[in-house]
Amino acid sequence: MKTAVRAAMISFRADPFLHPAAACLHYDSDALIIMEDGKISALGPAASLLPALPADVPLQHFPHGVLLPGFIDCHVHYAQTEMMAAFGAQLIDWLNDYTFVTEQGFAEGEHAREVARLFLQEQLRNGVTTACVFGTVHPHSVDVLFEEAARYGLRLIAGKVCMDRHAPAALLDTAQAAYDDSLALIRRWHGRGRAEYALTPRFAPSCSPAQLDALAVLAREYPDVLIQSHVAENLDELAWVQQLFPHCRDYADVYDRHGLLRPRAVFGHGIHLSDAEIAAFADSGAALAHCPTSNQFLGSGSLDLRRLKQGARQVALGLGTDVGAGTSFSMLQTMQAAYVAAQSHGNALTAVQAWYLATRGGAAALGIADKVGSLAPGMEADLLVLDWYSTPLITFRMRYARDVQDALFIQMMLGDDRAIAATYVAGQLVYQRAAAGGS
Repeated sequence: MKTAVRAAMISFRADPFLHPAAACLHYDSDALIIMEDGKISALGPAASLLPALPADVPLQHFPHGVLLPGFIDCHVHYAQTEMMAAFGAQLIDWLNDYTFVTEQGFAEGEHAREVARLFLQEQLRNGVTTACVFGTVHPHSVDVLFEEAARYGLRLIAGKVCMDRHAPAALLDTAQAAYDDSLALIRRWHGRGRAEYALTPRFAPSCSPAQLDALAVLAREYPDVLIQSHVAENLDELAWVQQLFPHCRDYADVYDRHGLLRPRAVFGHGIHLSDAEIAAFADSGAALAHCPTSNQFLGSGSLDLRRLKQGARQVALGLGTDVGAGTSFSMLQTMQAAYVAAQSHGNALTAVQAWYLATRGGAAALGIADKVGSLAPGMEADLLVLDWYSTPLITFRMRYARDVQDALFIQMMLGDDRAIAATYVAGQLVYQRAAAGGS
């Protein structure tokens, strides 16, 4: 089915960490995007395309909106939705007191399905059209998530958590079970529709060397399958990794020695990586997911983006909400927190850089920038409509926006889920805010 949507339009042509902002951002004040068979078939100035648009093509017009690529959430735990805003402590205590207790409830399949449905609805309500998602140790936690995502035609990357130590017995598998369960899920889901599988060792302390090796075998057997895990989030975690892997030079070396540091591998956090570890990430092609609301919530620290995005050896980087340590499904609020994190290191993250990380940059980090993250003919038709005037304060502040870059900065600093007027997945409208004003 052919559909069309009209509004202003913004997309990103290049990496603003490498090129001037003006060369990276494309803006059209009145654009038309035509979508067919799940992809963008044409886009450009509305005045040029409207005369040739057949009268029977459904057209949605958002006169106060702007079309953007759908957000890419590079790191999120759907099973932790029910424990968002659980009172603090730091990472390890928080895992033991809340996460492992919550995830045991996913032994029951219908509970997993209920949470999966709510999780996906929240993602769409916040304009997220692609996410890289952690399930639980239970294989059916991934089955139900993929099943529910297929109802919307979503591009979703997900995997069963693997851990064979340092967790409650009810959440432990073995090296062999991690291999067998992950292989079965790959065969069942990877490449089915828009589903992609992700090998998912929770993090090095929860995985024995034998389990990491077993997953590395799968990574070699299925090189197009993504890998997701965590790295260098918390200082106590770093000390623990040194004790558990004394033969390894550092945290990144644990994954490298076990064959898991490679392109299409994305690791959450990376706050406390050394210069040598950053070089290892850059050289290997592995990516990081910056999760600033989670880092602030757990007191883990803040990522210094300058260390990742300078010189010729840059690390691929996207943004992650990291629900449930993350405090919001909103990528706007995640960008706001990323700006604050950068400022704590004396670096002002620009609006173009932040929006790039939330869209095309995130797609590049996940190895899918040829499919999503940009608006162009042939790309998958995943996009959001941002309401320039979603709240009275933003409406007032936008009167004084100097240019498009200033407007984007206002949105990321003051906006939230109310700013998402509509979300399109594979060319179909899957969410529209009640007061969005489309016609």
